[in-house]
Amino acid sequence: MSTENTANKCAPVNSISWNELVTSDTAAAEKFYSTLFGWKTVPYTGGDKPYTMWQLGDRYFGGMLATPMPGVPTHWLHYVAVASVDESLAKAVSLGASVCLPPTDIGEAGRIAVLKDPQGAVFGLHEVPKQ
Repeated sequence: MSTENTANKCAPVNSISWNELVTSDTAAAEKFYSTLFGWKTVPYTGGDKPYTMWQLGDRYFGGMLATPMPGVPTHWLHYVAVASVDESLAKAVSLGASVCLPPTDIGEAGRIAVLKDPQGAVFGLHEVPKQ
């Protein structure tokens, strides 16, 4: 199976391109969403930590991972496709956002950063690798 992220190749810049579930119980979450919506799961093998991709039909639209540290609540994190994580991050910070995760390379899937907007909502930026 190709680990190519076909969903993000079609996502217009500045639109939500990826939805990620961070949870303390990945098995229970997989069962719940698969039963509720018919989503399939596919293990992603390109990273250094366990990650599961959500799939509907032939389209990957999100992923799931275990909470990275104790005390992090279960939550959904939406990523916005951007042309440049670094430029978008700098603009967001100038507008009052704070950085939760600085720009980070995620292998063949591109580059991400996670921010908190001035009102306190958390979201991610995703730069798809240049072809």
